[in-house]
Amino acid sequence: MDVERIREQYKRSGLVGRVGFGSRPAIVVVDFIKGLTDPSYPLGARMDAAVLATRRLLDAARAARVLIIYTTIGYEPSLLDAGVFVKKAPGLRHQILGTPAVAVDDRLAPRPDEPVLVKKYQSSFFGTPLASLLTAAGVDTCIVTGCVTSGCVRATAVDSMQHGFRTILPLECVADRAPEPHEANLLDIDSKVADVVSLEEALAYLASLPTAAARQPVAADTRR
Repeated sequence: MDVERIREQYKRSGLVGRVGFGSRPAIVVVDFIKGLTDPSYPLGARMDAAVLATRRLLDAARAARVLIIYTTIGYEPSLLDAGVFVKKAPGLRHQILGTPAVAVDDRLAPRPDEPVLVKKYQSSFFGTPLASLLTAAGVDTCIVTGCVTSGCVRATAVDSMQHGFRTILPLECVADRAPEPHEANLLDIDSKVADVVSLEEALAYLASLPTAAARQPVAADTRR
């Protein structure tokens, strides 16, 4: 895939603008959970580099007192809450609430004040209180990490933009099961939805935040 040729074509079509960082960010860690980062599960794949890069981002976000929210995907044993999604992706049958597959990857273990939202479908906004949590905290910038780039990350980025948030994807902090959909979706997201930036750029931004950007505590316990 000739990325630069496509990017130039998109620019001529009036795409590939930049939204930039705002003044009050949050980090949304999409589905870096054992059922997806452990290859022993049907939907799992090796995502070590992206997980470790996200750990660096989280360390910087915590130092800057930035709100961090995780998502996981989990269902009741009956799978009635999985709808037709589980028919399209039968591997989701292993994502049963209360099992290790639903837990966040140990390398990114959430702190007590970092909510873990349970979702049923691709977007982290669909059927969850994510938009309300971000709005209540005064967030204007949603930094999205996680997996997979072509699925839940993309859906989350689209909904983030559609909810009015400046949306940023640190390149090294998102992962997919195969390089081709990963690269194609990053190009398309960067052209139409969000800014794809380097991890170093995101870290520099977090380090530059003034004290006024300190996050507010999240009152509600959203864990399952």
